[in-house]
Amino acid sequence: MMTHEDNTAGARVSAARDWVKILSAYREPDALRSSFELAVTVGAFVLLWAVAWYAMSISALLAFVISLCNAAFLLRLFIIQHDCGHSAFFKNRVLSDWLGRVIGIVTLTPYDVWRASHALHHSSSGNLGRRGMGDVHTLTVAEYKARSPLKRLLYRLYRHPLVLFGLGPGYLFFLENRLPLGLTGRAKYWVSSMVTNAMICLALSVIYYFGGIMPILLIFLPSTLLAASAGVWLFYVQHQFEDTHWEADKDWDLHDAALHGSSHYVLPSVLQWLSGNIGIHHVHHLYSRIPFYRLPEVLRDHDSLASSNHMTIRQSFRSTRLHLWDEDSKKLVAFG
Repeated sequence: MMTHEDNTAGARVSAARDWVKILSAYREPDALRSSFELAVTVGAFVLLWAVAWYAMSISALLAFVISLCNAAFLLRLFIIQHDCGHSAFFKNRVLSDWLGRVIGIVTLTPYDVWRASHALHHSSSGNLGRRGMGDVHTLTVAEYKARSPLKRLLYRLYRHPLVLFGLGPGYLFFLENRLPLGLTGRAKYWVSSMVTNAMICLALSVIYYFGGIMPILLIFLPSTLLAASAGVWLFYVQHQFEDTHWEADKDWDLHDAALHGSSHYVLPSVLQWLSGNIGIHHVHHLYSRIPFYRLPEVLRDHDSLASSNHMTIRQSFRSTRLHLWDEDSKKLVAFG
């Protein structure tokens, strides 16, 4: 016999699935708009690189500060690469893929490897039985209690903000991305990693040949590390919040997890533009083929999505104190 809870869950899942047809109206990219977004982002990134290089002759500190500003446009390049991976930037899949591969050299992210792991993230987000690749590692309360004291300590260290947003991003983009971890069984992903690595080495060699070590230390490293930390932070707050959504594999539904397990991170307009509207993440997970520049259209047209999973910057800071999924209360909770 179906219970009241079963009926409620069924209606909720149906409502989440119903959004897919509605959102399909926003899926088509505009070639001119995509080209404009690409030109503005690449132009600003290259310009700030050139200005920072020139500034080294005036002040190392000035060059360093300019490079930190350029992290914003490096992050935006990653968002464009992200849309290419979802075939959301250009209608032509081949063009999108090759653009993504080229940008992947700048973002230190082998495109084909990332696209495969990110697809796994979209197909399993919020599924307790399929945690692993492409996630911020999250234990349930029961799993944490069952761990040894040493493994509890290691998990606490992993979830500490200094590791997640300080050491972790550097490790991820400079070391982990150099190998197709988790996808080593196919030559395609080795080629993606090794060709990207070779092109990164070539680019750094050219920079070193013309400018020595200082452009690498003052421009390349600071902008890359800050962009990596900002990217990891955005990924974290998109899914790690108190009322997020996790379910056991047998109860998990793709659309329900997308709608209820992804946040709507409300940012000032400048930050929203620089982050490519990725904070409108619940809509992105419901329909990943929507170009990033069309996501605000969805919120303007659908008030219920605009008010769903609302997260402010202040609220996002509080989410860093939440570490474990409580299967009883269906909430992300602190260690305490």
